[in-house]
Amino acid sequence: MLPARSVFVAAGTTPNVTYEREYPGTFKLDGRKRFFQPHDVERGADGRFALVETTEGFFTSHQRDGRFVTYYGDNHPKYAGNVVKAMASARDGFPHVVRLFEADRLTAADTAERTVREQAWRRFAAHLDGQFQARVVSVTRLTPNIVDIVVKAPAAARRFEPGQFFRLQNFETLSPKLGSGPDGPRMLMEGLALTGASVDKEHGLLSMIALEMGVSSRLCAYLKPGDPVLVMGPTGAPTEIPAGEHVLLAGGGLGNAVLFSIGKALRARGSKVLYFAGYKRGEDLFKREDVEASADQLIWTTDAGAPIEPRRPQDSHFRGNIVQAMVAYATGALGATMVPMPSVDRIIAIGSDRMMAAVKAARLTVLDAYLKDDHIAIASINSPMQCMMKEVCAQCLQRQVDPKTGQETIVFTCFNQDQHMDRVDFPNLQGRLRQNTVQEKLASLWLDKLLAEHPLPHV
Repeated sequence: MLPARSVFVAAGTTPNVTYEREYPGTFKLDGRKRFFQPHDVERGADGRFALVETTEGFFTSHQRDGRFVTYYGDNHPKYAGNVVKAMASARDGFPHVVRLFEADRLTAADTAERTVREQAWRRFAAHLDGQFQARVVSVTRLTPNIVDIVVKAPAAARRFEPGQFFRLQNFETLSPKLGSGPDGPRMLMEGLALTGASVDKEHGLLSMIALEMGVSSRLCAYLKPGDPVLVMGPTGAPTEIPAGEHVLLAGGGLGNAVLFSIGKALRARGSKVLYFAGYKRGEDLFKREDVEASADQLIWTTDAGAPIEPRRPQDSHFRGNIVQAMVAYATGALGATMVPMPSVDRIIAIGSDRMMAAVKAARLTVLDAYLKDDHIAIASINSPMQCMMKEVCAQCLQRQVDPKTGQETIVFTCFNQDQHMDRVDFPNLQGRLRQNTVQEKLASLWLDKLLAEHPLPHV
C-alpha cells in the first residue's frame, strides 16, 4: 500500500483535433487525420521565420502575424504513448522555441533595456489577469431554487454566442471552511456547466443561471461579491441563428434562461419568434423582461400555482403543459396567431429531457397536421458533463439513432449540445441524467448536516 493523500495518473491519449473540425483549414493534419502535421520554423534570407513541413517538428501548420503554435507530449506522434516520451518532448522541443527569439534580446546586458522589457511584461501580465481572472460581481436569488451569478470575466463574455455555456468552479483554498478546526471541510464546488443567460461585452460581465439540485449548484448561493472563481468557456457550439425564418421556441423551467439570448439574436436577424415558455408554477418565472424581449408572440404555460398574466396584447397564458399549449395555439383556441404553426420553419426546444421528448413525440402525432414536412427540430441536450473541454473526458456521451436507417452513433454533447430532435435517444438520456441520483441525494443530505452545525450566510 502506498501512503498518499493524492495520486495523479498521466494517461496517454491522442490530440484533440476538434478545433480543425469546427474551423476547417486552421490546422493541417497528418495522413490519418489523427495528429497535427509536424512543422519546423526556419529563418529565411530576409531574416523572417517561416514554417517548413517535416516529420518531427514541434510546430503546427498554424501561423499568424509572425506567431506560431507549438505542441508536445501525447499531442506529438513521435512522443505519444507514455509519460516518459511526453517529458522528453519538452526537452527536445524547447530549443526550437528558443531559436525564435533573438539572442541579443535574451542576453542583453543593458540595464535600461531590461527595465523597459520588465515593465512591458508587467503591463502585459496585468492585462492578462484583467481579462482572464474572473471575480463574482453579484449573486441574486431569482426563485426559491434558482440563483443568478454575475461575474466579471471580460475575455469569456466577449467570446460568448447565444446557446453556449460555461464551466464555473470556486478555488479550494479560498472556499469557505466549516468549523474552526484545521480539518474542517471546505465548501469546494465541482465544475458546473452553467447557462450563459446574458452578457455585457462592453463591461465584461457574464450572467450564469444555476438550478440548485446537487451540492455544487447549491454552493453557488454562498459565493460573495469579490470572490475569485474559475470560469472556463464559452464552450459548446453556438446555436444556429437563421435569418428571415419563423422559429418556435419551447422552453421548460431553467431552459428558458438559455433561450433569452437565442430569441433576441433570432429577432435581430429578421426571424419571427413564437415562444412557448413553460413553468411548473407561475411563481417560478424569472427575468420576465428578457423573455418578452426574445419573442414576437409569447405563450406562457403553467402546470399549477398562479397564472402568468400577459402584459402584451399579443401574448396569452395557458394552463397545462407545453404540448397542450401548442395544440391550442395551432387550433386557434388562444386567439390571434402572429406566427401560424404551418409557417414554422424551425423548432428549438430546451428544457427537461421529458419535456423535449414530449415535443418530439407531439411533432409526429398531435401536431403533425399543423407543421411543415420539412421543418427542422432541434433539442438542446444536457447530458452529464465533467471537463466541458470538447471531446476529452467522454462523460457527456449521448446516443443517437438515425430514424430512417436505425444506425446508432455516439456524440459528445459538450461539443454540440444542439442535436436533431429525431435522432436523440431520449430514454438513454433519461438514464444518463439519473445515474448519479443516489450519490447526489446523499451528498446533499451531508451538506444539510454540515450547514446545520456550521451555518453560513447565503442569498
